[in-house]
Amino acid sequence: MDDNDWMARGRCRFEPPATFFPSDGVGVEIAKRICATCPVKGLCLEYALEQRIDHGVWGGTSERQRRRILKKRKLTANPTYVEV
Repeated sequence: MDDNDWMARGRCRFEPPATFFPSDGVGVEIAKRICATCPVKGLCLEYALEQRIDHGVWGGTSERQRRRILKKRKLTANPTYVEV
């Protein structure tokens, strides 16, 4: 079994790829609505985070949202303590 078999079960398979690479906020919201009920949304998001994909909507998240998730995970994994 291929590690990316989940892709064949995504709701995105019924949509033109351009739908998930929008040029405006309205397009992002349309893509997110498609992702909202996708059975592999979590796998898709993890794939995008692991691969550091910085374009498009993946797992129901925008590029900016994924950057925030990665930053938060980095901070959680490597907390910096500041003495006061």
